[in-house]
Amino acid sequence: MYLEKLNQPGDVKALTPEELKLLAFEIRNRIIEVIARNGGHLAPSLGVVDLTVALLNVFNLSKDMVVWDVSHQAYAWKLLTGRNERFDTIRTFGGLSGFTKREESPYDVFGTGHSSTSVSAALGLAAGRDINKQSGHCIAIIGDGALTGGMSFEALNHSGHLQKDKFLVILNDNEMSISKNVGGLQRYMARFLVSKPYNVLKQQVWDLSSSLPKGVRSKFIYGAQKLEESLINILAPNIIFEDLGFKYVGPIDGHNIPQMLSIFKRVKYNMVGPVLVHIVTSKGKGYTPAEKDSALFHGVGPFDAKAGSVVCSGGESWSEITGKTLCRLAEADAKIVAVTAAMTAGTGLNCFEEKYPDRFFDVGIAEQHAVTFAAGLAVRGLKPFFAVYSTFLQRSLDQIIHDVALQKLPVVFCIDRAGLVGEDGPTHHGAFDISFLNFIPNLVILAPSNAEELADMLSWAADYKEGPVAIRYPRGTAFCLGKDIVPFEPGKSELISEGKELAILSVGTAFPVAVDVVDMLREKGHDPWLINVRSIKPLDRLLLDKLSQTCSRIITIEPNTLIGGFGSVVRDYLAESPVKITSFGYPDSFVPHGSIAQLNDLIGFTPESIFQKICALL
Repeated sequence: MYLEKLNQPGDVKALTPEELKLLAFEIRNRIIEVIARNGGHLAPSLGVVDLTVALLNVFNLSKDMVVWDVSHQAYAWKLLTGRNERFDTIRTFGGLSGFTKREESPYDVFGTGHSSTSVSAALGLAAGRDINKQSGHCIAIIGDGALTGGMSFEALNHSGHLQKDKFLVILNDNEMSISKNVGGLQRYMARFLVSKPYNVLKQQVWDLSSSLPKGVRSKFIYGAQKLEESLINILAPNIIFEDLGFKYVGPIDGHNIPQMLSIFKRVKYNMVGPVLVHIVTSKGKGYTPAEKDSALFHGVGPFDAKAGSVVCSGGESWSEITGKTLCRLAEADAKIVAVTAAMTAGTGLNCFEEKYPDRFFDVGIAEQHAVTFAAGLAVRGLKPFFAVYSTFLQRSLDQIIHDVALQKLPVVFCIDRAGLVGEDGPTHHGAFDISFLNFIPNLVILAPSNAEELADMLSWAADYKEGPVAIRYPRGTAFCLGKDIVPFEPGKSELISEGKELAILSVGTAFPVAVDVVDMLREKGHDPWLINVRSIKPLDRLLLDKLSQTCSRIITIEPNTLIGGFGSVVRDYLAESPVKITSFGYPDSFVPHGSIAQLNDLIGFTPESIFQKICALL
C-alpha cells in the first residue's frame, strides 16, 4: 500500500513512525518474494530495512550522500530510491545489479561490492564537498564484519584527524559478517574486565550482596549481571571510537524506528564533527528461516519462500572438494594449516575448521593480512593453504609479491570463484587472476579441468617447498571424470590427442568448451591437436616448441581476461615463430551480471562462437 505510492526517496519523509513500520513490513515481503525467485543476499538486506526507512525519513538525498559498505544489503535502498518497478529484475541479465552501481541510479553515489571501503569513500565525498563549498551530510553505513578490514581503520583514523562536520558513520552491528566475526575488536572490553578498579568495585558489590536475604540476593545478583553486560556493550565501542576522534552514539536498537528517527534528527541538527552511530540489528529480521540460519540465507539461490528451504545442486562443488582434500592431506601431515578471510563456508573449509580447529585461521575480512600471516606461518615450517575468492585476492597483490613470492615461501593460494560467477556481476567475477599473477617470479600457477585434477594438484602443492603455488578453479559443481587421471607435473600439459596444422590449447575449466570446438572442427574435416593446459606457469615449453614446428596456427581458450592472460604469454614465447596464435577469453571490459550461460553468450565464449571464428580464420 505504501511502497507502491513512493516514487522518490523524499516521499518517505512524509510518513509517520507507524506508517514507516508498515512500509518496512511491505519492503520485507517484497524482498523475500523477489529473492526467492532470483536468488540474492537475503539476510543482510532484511536486517537493514528499518534502518533504511528511518534514514530516508530524516535525511534528504537531494544533497545528503549515502555509501553502503559492500552494498549487498541495499535492496531496501533500491526499492525506496525509484527502482521498485524494476526490482523483479534484480540480479538478472540486463536488470538491476545486486549491489549499488553509479550507472544505475543517481542515489548510488558510490559503487561497492567489496568490504571495508565505505568510510574512505564517504570521507572523500565530505572533503570534496567542502572544497567545492557544497552542503549536505556524507554518510557511510558499514557492518561490524567490515571493521575487521584494515582499510576501515585507516579511514576512521583519517576521519578523526580531519574532523569533518556533517560526516556520519553508521555501524550496522549484526554480530556476524559472512562467517562468524573474529578479531580483537570484539574483545576490546577485556581491558575493563581485567582492570583493578573494575574488579575491586565488582568484589565490593558481591560482598554487599552476601548480607542480603536469600531471595533478595538472587535478584540483586541477576540485576548486577545485567548491568555488567550493559556496560560491556555500551562502554567498549564508546571508548575505541572516541579515541579515534568520533562522537559516539549508541548502541541503539536497529529495529526500533522511532528511536532511530530521534537519534538521526539529533545527529543531523545538533552535532558537529564526525559522528558514529552504533545500530544493533538482526540479520534476516522478519523472515524466520533467515533469522535462524543467516549464514545459509546470506547469499542464496532461488528458494521456496513458504517452506524456507534451499534446494542444493546435489553434486560436489569445487570448494567442497578443496575442503575435503585439505582435510585428507592434513590427516597425514600435521604441518598443513588452512587460512580464510571470513569465507569459511564459501571456500569449503567448514570441515577443516571442525576437524582441525587449532590449525584453522579465519582472519576476518582482511585479505592483505591473511597473505602475510600465511607467510609467517610458512617461515615457521608450516604449510599454509589460503582459500580465497579470486575477486578478493586482488586486494592483496603487494603482499603476494613482497611477502611471499620474493621470499620463495611455500604458501598455497586456493583461488575459488575464478572465471565468471554469474549474478553477482563485475565486482565478483574472477576474471583477472591469471593476468595479475602471471608476471610474479617464483610463483607456480595451476588450473585443473576436473575434480580429480584439483585433488591431485592440492596433493602436489602440499609437498612443494620451492615457493608459492596458486590453484584456480571456478564456482559451482565440479566436473568429475570418475577415473584415474594422468598424474600432474608442473610445466607439463596433458596431450589429449595429436593432430595436424591446428592446435587447441585449453586452460582449466575451459576444457569442455575446447572439446566441443574440436568435435565441430573434426566434423568439418579438420584434425586439430587438443591439449589440456594444466600448468599455466611454468609453461610447457617443450610442447609449445613442438607445436610451433608442426602447426600453422595455435588457438588458446582461457576463462580469464585476454590482456595479460595465458594466450598473451604463449604469443610472447613464440614471437619469433611463424606460427599464428589466436586467443579466446574475456574481453577488455567489465562483464555485467547475469547467468553464466548468458554472459558467455554475450562475450562469445561458447563453442559455437569460437568454432565460427576459427572457421573464418582457416
